[in-house]
Amino acid sequence: MIESTADSWGDRAADPLHVVGIECVAAEGTPVLPRVPGLPDDGYETDGALTKQALRAATLAALAPLPGALLWDVGAGSGSIGIEWLRAEPTARAIAVEERDDRAERIECNARRLGVPDLVVVRDRAPDALGLLDPPDAVFVGGGVGAPGLVDACWEALRGGGRLVANTVTLEGEGVVARARAERGGTLTRLEISHAEPLGGFTGWQAQRPVVQWSVTKP
Repeated sequence: MIESTADSWGDRAADPLHVVGIECVAAEGTPVLPRVPGLPDDGYETDGALTKQALRAATLAALAPLPGALLWDVGAGSGSIGIEWLRAEPTARAIAVEERDDRAERIECNARRLGVPDLVVVRDRAPDALGLLDPPDAVFVGGGVGAPGLVDACWEALRGGGRLVANTVTLEGEGVVARARAERGGTLTRLEISHAEPLGGFTGWQAQRPVVQWSVTKP
């Protein structure tokens, strides 16, 4: 029996017939991140296109990751929804659709750093790119909800019983999801989150932009 750490194994050879048992232990000072949704925002590399922590947790709850289920993260930004979908359910799959090359590279980097390198990144514009993808069990639209035909394309591709969640911070986007709810049902939720921040020598509430979330399950 041989016991060793990865750091000290070096060039040592092992017998061709062997059984390996691996115990993962975090090095001293390494943060241990939970699988539950809502990782700290500073765990991501981002240019600002990031679904913030509390909203991310609410969004993942609405998407409801299930074993073997496929998520489309459309307009993926920094990739946080697809990444935490995979972290929450290791057998699930996810595709991040992002047209900007710099953001697509950032998504891939975030996925590797946060332990889900199997996240597939499609570098193309939605809805044009969606027709070539496997039908999803869940769809998140985080960017470009007002793009012509995007919500319709996502809905048509979605499997029966699947969930579609769309977040928007603009009045124009609110109009899109309000019309979609009127046509297809579901729920509209307005999420307003504030954090306590320094205010002179005191502490006050600093509000994030309100987010309207449309969540619907396809019959």
